[in-house]
Amino acid sequence: MNWNFVNYYCEERVGFITLNRPEKRNALNAQFVSELKEAFNHAEKDTDCKVVILNAKGDAFCAGADLCYLKELQSNSYDENLADSTHLMELFQQIYTLPKVVIAQVQGHAIAGGCGLASVCDLAIASKESKFGYSEVKIGFVPAIVSVFLIKQIGVAKSKELLLTGKIISADEAKSIGLINQVSIKEKLENSVMYTAQSLVKTASADSLKLTKQLINGVSDKSISEGFEWAAEMNAKARETNDCKKGIAAFLNKEKLNW
Repeated sequence: MNWNFVNYYCEERVGFITLNRPEKRNALNAQFVSELKEAFNHAEKDTDCKVVILNAKGDAFCAGADLCYLKELQSNSYDENLADSTHLMELFQQIYTLPKVVIAQVQGHAIAGGCGLASVCDLAIASKESKFGYSEVKIGFVPAIVSVFLIKQIGVAKSKELLLTGKIISADEAKSIGLINQVSIKEKLENSVMYTAQSLVKTASADSLKLTKQLINGVSDKSISEGFEWAAEMNAKARETNDCKKGIAAFLNKEKLNW
């Protein structure tokens, strides 16, 4: 794992993927996106990893696209821009559909593509000083890819407000509209995130986490009747897993499970 902008390690069944370009406020470019895709692929295959934490070094979580990278895009053809956009889309989709729960630990500003990164994680916990926003319209850009996830997460009205105005909001406001899950004081952020991760590690089945994430992602695209059918299918699939059989047996025998 010879990466320039990303670090990965696993400890106590938690995989840590760290944005490591603090001198550029962890701004994204094509190489950075490639390395993140490789890191998430590695975390998915790491049998010691049950839950993933996405964090960052430096004062900012991620400031969006790198300025030099944006300059390069100006000379791209449509096909080149489509390929580049698809590259970022694949990362967001990879995180959204990863079979393991991904928690964003946002210790500073998450702007534009950086806010998109936090948005596609399953859970997001931020320091009180953090700021969030999709500022693309202010530079003639479009927050296209993140809109697919954001509208499902916070609804059309709030998505329009954020995406059309490009305004930057506080961590408290981000929590109030459902963009993030929890706000912590900076000194306790790491402990708060680790507590959440370890709660999942110790009290939830890996198979159940995987299938529940699939259930949530899948049911949001379906009608009520289709959603019920999908839920019934996922229920049946869950019952076939070893974790379910082990969990039911432990419950009936009043035994405590260590997942």
